Amino acid sequence: MRHNASKNSPPGPADWRTLRKLGPYLWDHRWRFIFAVSFLIGAKVATIGVPIVLKHIVDSLDTAKNAVLILPAALIVGYGLLRLATTLFTDLRDMIFAKVTQGMIRKISIEAFRHLHSLSLRFHLERQTGGVTRDIERGSQGISAIINYLLFRIAPTLIEILLVGAILLVQFDWVFALITVGVVLIYMTLTIAITEWRTKYRRQMNELDSIATTRAVDSLINYETVKYFGNERFETDRYNTSMESWQEAAVKSQNSLSLLNTVQAFVIATGVTLVLWRASAGVVSGQLSLGDLVMINAFLVQIFLPLNFLGVMYREIKQSITDIERMFKLLTQNIEVRDKDKAPGLQVSGGAVRFDSVSFAYDPERPILQGVSFDIPAGSTVAVVGASGSGKSTLVRLLFRFYDVSGGSISIDGQDIREVTQESLRAAIGIVPQDTVLFNDTLYYNIAYGKPDATREQVVESARAAHILHFIESLPKGWDTVVGERGLKLSGGEKQRVAIARTLLKNPAILVLDEATSALDSKTEKIIQAELREVMKHRTSLTIAHRLSTIIDADEILVMEAGRIIERGRHEVLLAQRGHYAHMWEMQQQAMKDQAEAPELSLPNA
Repeated sequence: MRHNASKNSPPGPADWRTLRKLGPYLWDHRWRFIFAVSFLIGAKVATIGVPIVLKHIVDSLDTAKNAVLILPAALIVGYGLLRLATTLFTDLRDMIFAKVTQGMIRKISIEAFRHLHSLSLRFHLERQTGGVTRDIERGSQGISAIINYLLFRIAPTLIEILLVGAILLVQFDWVFALITVGVVLIYMTLTIAITEWRTKYRRQMNELDSIATTRAVDSLINYETVKYFGNERFETDRYNTSMESWQEAAVKSQNSLSLLNTVQAFVIATGVTLVLWRASAGVVSGQLSLGDLVMINAFLVQIFLPLNFLGVMYREIKQSITDIERMFKLLTQNIEVRDKDKAPGLQVSGGAVRFDSVSFAYDPERPILQGVSFDIPAGSTVAVVGASGSGKSTLVRLLFRFYDVSGGSISIDGQDIREVTQESLRAAIGIVPQDTVLFNDTLYYNIAYGKPDATREQVVESARAAHILHFIESLPKGWDTVVGERGLKLSGGEKQRVAIARTLLKNPAILVLDEATSALDSKTEKIIQAELREVMKHRTSLTIAHRLSTIIDADEILVMEAGRIIERGRHEVLLAQRGHYAHMWEMQQQAMKDQAEAPELSLPNA
């Protein structure tokens, strides 16, 4: 909202800065641009020539009614050729420039998409996906609108007005030029003023549309949650509230548009009447021919017809500049985690991981990790346990370098992960998360995502190793089965097997298991755990665990509380210490015992 004042003013420095940002993308297609402008000028010259030829045709027919029509016939052919040239040059211009417009849209959209992927997790947690994608969509449409209106509507119209004004001034008296140019200036001034006034309603429409779209996308993404709580009506009412506000702004926008159209029609009608009155008086007095009257009328039609859309064009240009600016703002979002210049790739020998006095906070006033230090020797497994909020998952995010540490360092095989490229770092690490999020695509696509350039044989082999191949081949569509939004069509165990297969295909040196089985039932968990143990062989592994029974074989177990490691050691050692870990173990064992001893509920006889 703080930008409203600037947006309600005529094009200023900020608008021109936004337009100048399009310059480099246009320069990439400079030769096509030059050819397109040449065809544009040719089309405009042909357009100006049409009324002039029409004047000579009328004058010839009027002064030589009984003459042989050789000269008028030639003029008529010329008239037709000029009409054809106007259309031909315009179409050639559009054909030449189409690649420029679409190329600019593609390049900027790709840059925005790439930049969004380079931003930190913090940005994506704070921004809603629906609003971001809407900004990119509107920005892309804005580029097309800006080029279309500025280069192919506004500029040609202004050129034509100047040419017609010059012809009227030179060939006739100054009054014609004065009335024509005066009407155009009055028309443009009123149009811009009214459009500026009504722009706020258009902006409200867009803002409310973004809010409504974001709410709709958020609701549909969380379809299951909506169903769990039976909140379909609540979500519909919430969406309706947004749409009611949008409707109110849309009605105001339409009413103000009607006022603008009325004012424009009045100004044009007044100008046409004055010019034709002056021309008709000249014909009656003999100072002008009938052909002059026809030519002047044709000029007025050619000038005022495109002006009818000036309000729309001006508003769309202003809105397009705003939309492009919002998209460019995405490109200027600070990249929190950057590779250093000429950073080398990570060289993995064994995959040994070290956390050395690591401190971190999402918010400076709320530290998450405080001086955490531990080693994961190559090929060994370290498990981390602790209450929710103790900092376990933050360790994973820092290892993947979604954030940079506030203090201390993380290294792999002696290389600080801040000194190497993020691409090489993440290529060396695989993860099986608690909540496996899949793409709304086929099973083959989701498994192959671990290594997009893998052969089909490699994908099939990874599925076999994850014990999911039989399940895939038993499906009616097999590998082409679409898993649904976020994998909703698969069970928890099936999604975990897909995640394991995907990680096996990636074949990382370091494996992260982030509570990979905590959401599964006991039977499925045992099966998945056995598969994970196979995956973990000969790999450096970091396991974030909730159920302690899944980590008893770990080489070392770290117990975290409030961002610190309070206990460490093997399972037996920690039990013998009778500390925090031993207490957690006893509670979980008792819970399992109570669950096993609970009497089965029997249904009464019908």
